[in-house]
Amino acid sequence: MSKLTDSASRTFADGFNCCQAVLSAVGEPLGLPRQAALKIAQGMGGGMGHLGLTCGAVTGAFMAIGLVHARLEKDQDAAKQRAYELVAEFARRFKAKNEYLDCRSLLGFSFDDAEAYEAARQAGVFRTRCAGFVRDAVEILEQLLPLDEHGEKP
Repeated sequence: MSKLTDSASRTFADGFNCCQAVLSAVGEPLGLPRQAALKIAQGMGGGMGHLGLTCGAVTGAFMAIGLVHARLEKDQDAAKQRAYELVAEFARRFKAKNEYLDCRSLLGFSFDDAEAYEAARQAGVFRTRCAGFVRDAVEILEQLLPLDEHGEKP
């Protein structure tokens, strides 16, 4: 397990959501302070505010891609295009490992169903399945972003 994957896994185990775990681990070496990452990512857990939409590990990864490849000036279309390419590649790789990008499909229940949510919580679905999604997201990011094995920009 890499330094970044370990950091994300510990953050998730400490009760932070998937997006917070991914963005805080990968964001720090890219210049985003941990506290800022935790704040920015807060609402994205449970597939964007427990809506069951795009998995928080995925949205955290998409945000991390933006930290490296972002259009900051009107004439930086290449950076914007590169970000979109990497988001698409990340999504392709994540789906190859996990079949889906959305929480509802990844976890097999709707967050709107209180009984199903509680049953999933009791069964440890978040602790086990979501922890794997966090690890997968960071591993894919390590392949796509300019991070060395120590989690630092080269």
